Amino acid sequence: MIVVRGLLKKYVLNASGPNDSNLSELETIAKSDSAAVMMKSCTIKPREGNQEPRYKRLPLGAIQSMGLPNEGYEKYVEYSSILKKYNKPVIASVAGFNADEYVALVKAFQNSDADLVEVNLSCPNIEGKSQVAYDFEQMEKILGRIENLGNKPIGLKLPAYLDLAHHKKAAEIILKHNVSFITCINSIGNTLVIDYEAAGPVIKTNGGLGGLCGDYIKPIALANVRVFYELLQDKIFIFGVGGIKSGTDAYEFLLAGADAVQVATVFEKEGPNCFERINNELNEILKRKNLTIESARGKLKNSKSLLIKQEK
Repeated sequence: MIVVRGLLKKYVLNASGPNDSNLSELETIAKSDSAAVMMKSCTIKPREGNQEPRYKRLPLGAIQSMGLPNEGYEKYVEYSSILKKYNKPVIASVAGFNADEYVALVKAFQNSDADLVEVNLSCPNIEGKSQVAYDFEQMEKILGRIENLGNKPIGLKLPAYLDLAHHKKAAEIILKHNVSFITCINSIGNTLVIDYEAAGPVIKTNGGLGGLCGDYIKPIALANVRVFYELLQDKIFIFGVGGIKSGTDAYEFLLAGADAVQVATVFEKEGPNCFERINNELNEILKRKNLTIESARGKLKNSKSLLIKQEK
């Protein structure tokens, strides 16, 4: 965690998802006020992704079923070298369809110029594929194979857990393995938004089911960050994600225990200026309260501990 914390000079960066698929988009992020350059979750082979329409803006966020469109991992290995000239941390994000692919992807980026490797165990919109992070046996097997492939810190991009028993099991697995950070949460999968005039779903793939993003998921994201902050006992760096569009939102995630936050929906809507705006708004809040990132992190008042004592 110390290694990850030392890499980031600011609190807000982009999440893997929108506007980070090609070199031009990644260089736009690199030139912005983003704390790092998070690359697109990549697969072994290039993917076109799901059929259109697959992304729909909503009043309080978006619903999407992108299907991991990306240029294939070899391109992002190449991009990681090019992006180093911007003197900003580069984070690879990888998504495999089986354990062997996860091994190949992590190994490739361990031998690249990327600084961190985010392992996406939570993509909710690949048809016919379950989320590894909901299958704890599979999750542990994959971690056992990828945790010691190199010296670069690896982390896990996690889905929303809605049961404390699941949080506890995930935390137990994470603490057993060589995991340096977690990213929570990914968009919430299998949600449905209907266009009542057309009498059909607003996106086409998978019967209209897709991942919900933005303001809609913020309370769930905050809860996941808070629970993992307590269960992981400050041993694992936490990226908070979900509905962050202002300095106030970022401050709430800071209070919940997030070491940094990633933004996606607001970045897609507003463009790269959102990073500077949110960072400035957060700094104004901290200045007004005479706080720092370090002194405010995890300091949620009147919050009874969710930790349950372990049996001896």
